[in-house]
Amino acid sequence: MMLELDFRSKVPIYVQVVEQIKHLVAAGVLKPGDQLPTVRQMAADLRVNFNTIARAYRLLDEAGVISTQQGRGTYLLEPFPPAQATGLRNAALRGLASSFLADAARLGFTPQEVLKAAQAMIERWKEEGSPPGDESN
Repeated sequence: MMLELDFRSKVPIYVQVVEQIKHLVAAGVLKPGDQLPTVRQMAADLRVNFNTIARAYRLLDEAGVISTQQGRGTYLLEPFPPAQATGLRNAALRGLASSFLADAARLGFTPQEVLKAAQAMIERWKEEGSPPGDESN
């Protein structure tokens, strides 16, 4: 399992790990019953602190994505029912939007300035087919 971390991002590393594992599950790359690397192994592979991965695994466990069994390992659980998955996706989107708006406000932008910039970026996303910041373009 290969995760790509952006150490310059304002998104904490443990959140990046959580989101990427969730994405791999949603994309079908990881399947229920698959075993994840140990916390120590993933930390070594990604060259991050052990506690960072432990925190990510704890959040995934609390979200019902994985189950850690002492002495046996960490395994992916069955996927959520569609309604619950939709709720989790919407909650994640609200969290991202809230964080974005809070950062914009701290930088002194008005709601109108943020709306105008977001609308322009969304229009470009629709035209180009990939979101802003996607290096594949």
